[in-house]
This record gives sequence, C-alpha cells and structure tokens, in this order.
Amino acid sequence: MKLFNFMIAIFVMAIESLGLSLRTPVRFVTIKGVPHWLYADGTRLPMMAGGSTDTKELRSKRGQLITEARSILDKSEAEKREISAEEETRWNTLLAESDKLEDQIKREERQAEEDRKLGQSQGHQTQPNPAEGGDPEKRTISRRATPEYLSAFRTFLVGGVSALTAVEQRALQMDLDTSGGYLVAPEQFVTELLKDVDNAVFIRRLATVRTLVNAESLGVPTLDANPADADWTSELAVGSEDSTMAFGKRELSPKPLAKLLKVSNKLLRASALNPESLVRERLAYVFGISEEQAFMTGSGAGQPLGVFTASAQGISTGRDVSTGNTGTSIQTDGLIEAKHTLKGQYWPRARWIFHRDAIKQIRKLKDGNGQYLWQPGISSDLPSSILEVPYFMSEYAPNTFTTGLYVGLIGDFSMYWIADALDMQIQRLVELYAATNQTGFIGRLETDGMPVMENAFVRVKLA
Repeated sequence: MKLFNFMIAIFVMAIESLGLSLRTPVRFVTIKGVPHWLYADGTRLPMMAGGSTDTKELRSKRGQLITEARSILDKSEAEKREISAEEETRWNTLLAESDKLEDQIKREERQAEEDRKLGQSQGHQTQPNPAEGGDPEKRTISRRATPEYLSAFRTFLVGGVSALTAVEQRALQMDLDTSGGYLVAPEQFVTELLKDVDNAVFIRRLATVRTLVNAESLGVPTLDANPADADWTSELAVGSEDSTMAFGKRELSPKPLAKLLKVSNKLLRASALNPESLVRERLAYVFGISEEQAFMTGSGAGQPLGVFTASAQGISTGRDVSTGNTGTSIQTDGLIEAKHTLKGQYWPRARWIFHRDAIKQIRKLKDGNGQYLWQPGISSDLPSSILEVPYFMSEYAPNTFTTGLYVGLIGDFSMYWIADALDMQIQRLVELYAATNQTGFIGRLETDGMPVMENAFVRVKLA
C-alpha cells in the first residue's frame, strides 16, 4: 500500500510539473463512436456537441415559452379580436426570453464544437510541406510568423517601443515610422483576430473569404449573362453560335479600417492576463461592428459593398421583390414571392437576413393552412427558420417600414466574397491617456467585400 501511495504521489508530481492538474484534459479519445475527453486522473467525459443534457433542457424550456406565446395569438384569433395591450406585453416578454435561450444554446453548442476540434488536434504534429523540401530546418518561414516576432510584439503591447531591444525594434518596424510607433502585427495575431471577427460577424462565416498576402487586389470572375438555350439539331450539326453569354471581372481591393481603443494599464500589466489576447479581443469587437454594418449597407466607395445597397456592381434593383407586401409591413405572400424568386439551386445554402423588428412582425404571420411561417429550431441541425429557410438577425439590417424601402433579404452568402489583407498595423499611444492611467492602441487592417453573383440574392422590399 505504501508503495502504491508513493507511486500515486510521483504521478501527481509529474502531472503538476507539466503545468496540468488532475482535472486537466490530456488527450481526446473515442469510445463506442462518442468523442470523450481523457483527464489526467483517468476520468472520461463525453463531448457531445449539440446533444448535451444542458442544451436539451434549454431547448425544452424554449419550446414551452414559444408554445405559450403562440397560444396568446391563437386565442385572440379564435375570438376574432386584436390582442390586448397586456397580452402584447406578455407575448413580447415570452419571445425575448426565448431569444435569450436560443443565444445560450448557440454559445454552448459552439463551445462544444470548439472543444471537439481541440480534442481532435491533440497529439497531432504539423508535417513539413513536401514542396518545400521536407526538411523543417530548411523551410522558409515568414519573419512575422516566428515565435521571436510574436514575443517582441507582446513586449511592445505592454511596454511600448522603449521596452524593446534594438533587434526587436528592427524586427517589428514597418517602413521608417519608428517615431509614430507603427508596427506590423504578427501573422498569428492577425489570423486569430480574423477568427474572432468571424465569430462576431455572421456573414464572414457564410461568405467566401480570401486572404491577400502579396497582391493588392483580387479579381473576381463573374457570369454577367447566361448563354442562350441549346438547339435541337442533327447528329453532325453543331447548332447556332451563342452570342449572349458574357463574362465580367470585379475587383476586390482591401480598404483600410482603423479604430482607436483604450486599455487600462492595470489590466494590461496584470500577470494573469495575456496582453495580446486582451488587445485582440477589443479590436475584434470594434472591427466586427464596422464590418457587419458595411457588409449590410456599405456604399462600396472606400468600404465594402453591402447587400442592401442597390448597385450594378453588386445586387441591382432587378433583384428586388415587393409583390405581396404592403407599404408598411411584411406579409406572408411577400416572403413567399421572395423565396421563390431565388432559384432552387441556391436554397440549400440560403439564409434570410432581417432586423429584429422585422422578425417580430414575421413571428405573427401564418400561411394559408394556419401554420406559422416562423418555426423554432428544435435541434442543432434544425435551426429556427422562416418558410423552411434559416435566418440571421442583424442590428444593421434596414428596419424602417415605409413604402419602397428594403426590409430583408434571402440569399446564398457563399456568393458574397471577402478579401482580407494579412498585414495589420498597431500604434501605441502612451502620453495621450496618461492622466487616466490608460494606454491607447490604434489598430489598422484592410478588408473588402461585395456580392459577386446577384442571382444568388433577393431583397425583400415594401410595396
């Protein structure tokens, strides 16, 4: 027994020497087809994205709230009257609680999915690229991707240029702007920043995203006009020559986007916090807001071209549908018209976009069979939908319900292209905010975006 206890003590010391605890997952295993975390103490816990007991309970609670909300509408309809002010307040409260639960479910399922991906990466090593010779010692590595570069960048975030050695200053220097403190962020930092922005901006998760390393712009080939129909002909004939098909090319040139943020010096120097992550998360938040707004309503002049901006370079007015709607509200027939104006080949990847005010209207609509157009998601693979098409809500989608204005859109967002420049500049401001014990950071990155196939989108417009 003493020998056994001694061996256990040695095992615990070995685990702790690696910076782990007995409750730290050390690797990912699969047991009877179900992914599990294997902990240092031997415990195995399942990782079931989208199917945990917690999310099932949350979905059950959400279903109860939606059922109660619908009963309010059904009661007023059966009694052939408008819902009372008290019923309206209760209905709004129930759906607000339902939306909160939906957001919580999405967060938990996303976290479970990230845990699963992390588990699958345990124990895997990056293999050398055969095209680069196969020898890890001889491969060409980007200067901005080296650990030394990232370390110097972290030093700069906390202490500024004065905290850097001469070698680190030369490594981080961008052109000759040392006096201004402009530094090019490490590739790892920019990559993680873009991932954080992806999480914040739903269009990025759906769009086709390209990263430009050397090129200043990205030419996007487009089919401006389809060919005419084929001809029925004989075995030896070739049919008439087509003269209608036309190709075009649109340029995506990353546009500069900048933001100033302030960080408490106490937070920045706290040993328990990673200054790199702190600055990156703040920048991701402010960049995400600006990007989502531009992807929605951007003019295309010095910024991305938004899906709600009528343009011959993006989505023209020929893709607008107002039939079935009134001058002040969205109607069932209007949504059906919009969906069926979109060709069927785009339906599998199609998504609606509406402002929450529009969703509030749609939740009250029924089809000819008395079924609600809006259907709540009952599982991770069956999200909430409108006419069987999933939707996203954006605060930057139009929400003015007046004649002739846009109020929504349906489309395949893989036909929205985004071009990111990998270079990013960080400027550190110390003296400007010294009185408030803060340090300012100006982040500058470049991105662009635009629809590249207007037939993949249909805008919902009021009559």
